Amino acid sequence: MSIPFSNTHYRIPQGFGNLLEGLTREILREQPENIPAFAAAYFENLLEKREKTNFDPAEWGSKVDDRFYNNHAFKVWSCEDSFEEEKEKEEVAALKIQAAFRGHMAREEVKKMKADNEEKEKE
Repeated sequence: MSIPFSNTHYRIPQGFGNLLEGLTREILREQPENIPAFAAAYFENLLEKREKTNFDPAEWGSKVDDRFYNNHAFKVWSCEDSFEEEKEKEEVAALKIQAAFRGHMAREEVKKMKADNEEKEKE
């Protein structure tokens, strides 16, 4: 008897996904006839490289994944915090836009004053 649906979730170890991606990429590139033997040779080669260079692709991959998954952009905020922060960002943006526009208008006014002064001097 099997259970069709289960709420059990398995976590993939950090770096394991990157190892499998690398293996998959090489399998697609080489198109071997005996995939299990190719996988064994691939992992043997990785182990040899790791021992020679002290570079572990699984560790590197886990650090890359960790950098993205622990990014603050992925945090879940409460609705109130999110609304207040969004409102504050909008106010700051509006102030910047207004300041830029006032600066533009002041520069245009200075240009106009200079042009008027030049015309008066020519007359």
